[in-house]
Amino acid sequence: MLPIGPIAFAQPWILLAAAGLPLIWLLLRVTPPAPRALRFPALRLLIGLRTPEETPARTPLWLMLLRMTIAALIILGLARPLLNPAAELAGDGPLLLVIDDGWAAARNWPARMAALETWLERAERAGRPVALVTTARDATDRPPAFSGLLSASEARRIVQGMQPKPWPVDRGGALASLEDVRLPKGTHVVWLSDGLDDGNGTAFANRLRRFGSVEMLRDPDGALARLVLPPEADARGLAVRLRRAVAKGEDIAVILATADDGALIARVPATFADGAAEATVRLDLPSEMRNRIAHIAIEGEAGAGSVYLLDERWRRRPVGLVATSPLEDAQPLLSELYYLARALEPFTELRRGTIDELLQRDLAVMVLPDTGTLPAAARDRIETWVERGGVLLRFAGPRLAETGTAARAEAAALLPVRLRGGNRTLSGVLTWDQPARLAPFDDDSPFASLSIPADVLIQRQVLAEPSLDLGERTWARLSDGTPLVTAARRGEGWVVLIHTTANTDWSNLPLSGLFVEMLRRIVALSQGVPAAAGGKRALPPIETLDGFGRLGTPAPTTLALDPQALAEGRIGPRHPPGYYGAEGLRRAHNLAAAEPALAPIDDLPPGVSVSAYARNTEVDLMPWLLVAAMVLMLADFFITLMLRGLLGRRRSATVAAGAIGLMLTLTLGTGNASAQGADDARALEATLLTRLAFVITGVPAVDEVSFAGLDGLTRVLVRRTSIEAGPPLGVDLARDELAFFPLLYWPITPQQRDLSEIAVRKVNEFLRTGGTILFDLREPDI
Repeated sequence: MLPIGPIAFAQPWILLAAAGLPLIWLLLRVTPPAPRALRFPALRLLIGLRTPEETPARTPLWLMLLRMTIAALIILGLARPLLNPAAELAGDGPLLLVIDDGWAAARNWPARMAALETWLERAERAGRPVALVTTARDATDRPPAFSGLLSASEARRIVQGMQPKPWPVDRGGALASLEDVRLPKGTHVVWLSDGLDDGNGTAFANRLRRFGSVEMLRDPDGALARLVLPPEADARGLAVRLRRAVAKGEDIAVILATADDGALIARVPATFADGAAEATVRLDLPSEMRNRIAHIAIEGEAGAGSVYLLDERWRRRPVGLVATSPLEDAQPLLSELYYLARALEPFTELRRGTIDELLQRDLAVMVLPDTGTLPAAARDRIETWVERGGVLLRFAGPRLAETGTAARAEAAALLPVRLRGGNRTLSGVLTWDQPARLAPFDDDSPFASLSIPADVLIQRQVLAEPSLDLGERTWARLSDGTPLVTAARRGEGWVVLIHTTANTDWSNLPLSGLFVEMLRRIVALSQGVPAAAGGKRALPPIETLDGFGRLGTPAPTTLALDPQALAEGRIGPRHPPGYYGAEGLRRAHNLAAAEPALAPIDDLPPGVSVSAYARNTEVDLMPWLLVAAMVLMLADFFITLMLRGLLGRRRSATVAAGAIGLMLTLTLGTGNASAQGADDARALEATLLTRLAFVITGVPAVDEVSFAGLDGLTRVLVRRTSIEAGPPLGVDLARDELAFFPLLYWPITPQQRDLSEIAVRKVNEFLRTGGTILFDLREPDI
């Protein structure tokens, strides 16, 4: 490359052809244009006449200058001049591209791809080989590997297929793969970093420094990847926490809370204070809306770390406690509702009242303490509510034990099993039995994996009648095998019976932490979940996140999530973030569970230069020069025809107008091509994925609502169809290409200005070619 001020020539040897311009000048000087041919019938009268002196005609000076200009433009164009050229590669050896392709690289992935293309073009112009190294493990869990020396075109084919991974980088593995690599002297290393230190950043940079000069590209501090941490649930709602790598300056992130079907539930900004690495924002919503939240994400940020998936553990369901006696408040320590309220308050919303009062509102779980026979009207209402998906939790006690056989048969729909009359006493002066302990929970029980305290003792219980399906309906047993908790399906809901009281009259279970955990898992049944994820069984993958934070079909290499990997928060190619388990029994596995460190790479060895990802300002002037030469050649062709008299005046004017029009068309076409080449990232962003679009009005509130609405619609399309759609984009009608989008949402506002002729033409062309525009008349008088 030959730099001359702001212009450099990629093929400078072609400029040697400029030495032949004087020869071209001489040839044009001695070669006159062809004479004009005239038809003259009386030519015979001139036969035999000779002129005394013949002077050859010469090419006009202005025509010679035109043709010399054409030759100079061709020579300059073939030399490929570059305006604002990028710097040349250091050294004279190969180019080593090191690419961080973990979860943190997804936020600014288009800039990385543009930088890769720029460096590959430099290597291709210089004729230097290229080597590639990625730092994240592949889908088969193999450590990063060195690609070997490749041509620039071969490396480009590999780079074009790269995508960010939804797990962290493994620079330790990449460091091991480079230990035995030997590269020629003069190697130039470009490290496209995600800017975050995984603990091996300094050692990795030292190893790269041994190859040659190292240039590290990284995003500025404010553009580094951010992480959504596990929310904190309390009685008022969810507290969503965010973490950033550099605690400098104020920053704002917008949180989106969406449902399983993609519907937008909440959109709240979170502010990072100056000097704070974390920000917290509250989602104060009614319980009915809060229970629908399935995903929490950072608006406008791609990546598995910017998404947090919620499962049944995070949903708050309203629980109704049926008040059976007005005397319960007078003696709270003897009341069953006192112990139930203390156990349920930390993780759910409690309501107290009669059966009729509770069923007037949406209710997930109804807790019925020890009662006798229920009124027929109340019993019918509860049966209907359970069949529609409610969970009825009942406790045994003296009243239920004393209820007659006929009454128990009448209320069989509200009991999971048939009960014996009376109760079984396991302690006292009139019995030889000792208080019973709980047996370990079965693997298929909702209480699986819960630890049983040794001091939990059951003194009395109501026994179940033996039946063929008693074992299937038993969720918890005493050490002697008698059921303590039984349950049965009723339509879409559940009926659950704990065969002892909810207070300390018959057991000390209500005083233990086990009681709280058992109630928590029973409450989780309100959405039809048959059991809480856990136990000793491995959970198969249902949906997993890709590198951009989108849920999709798990890769064939994804393994079932075992309890140990779940407890350790193990994230990797075999266990990417996503949902595991079975439909109706899902466990969210999030990147934040691994608590990846968010610290910038600061301690770099001497000799490593650091720069930011910047837009390539290099402009290739070759198309402009060659088009200009072609236009001048067309002009020269028509001028030659005119000089030879082959074109009349009228025809000459027509041809000249056509030539001018063609010149303008080619020039404008070249300008459009250059403008589009400068905006390749925008075109790729719009075409690699199907995207909905909205017209930018310039009113921030309207544009935010447009984005949020189309984003929710996109999520619905992704979940309910086979379309793989990306986030919506805002378009400027006068500047952006509309053909990329199948649907254009256009909110009409009083503030908008009249469309230009270019915008009108683009809109008409978009509609003519099959595009759909949804006009939203936001104001009735528009």
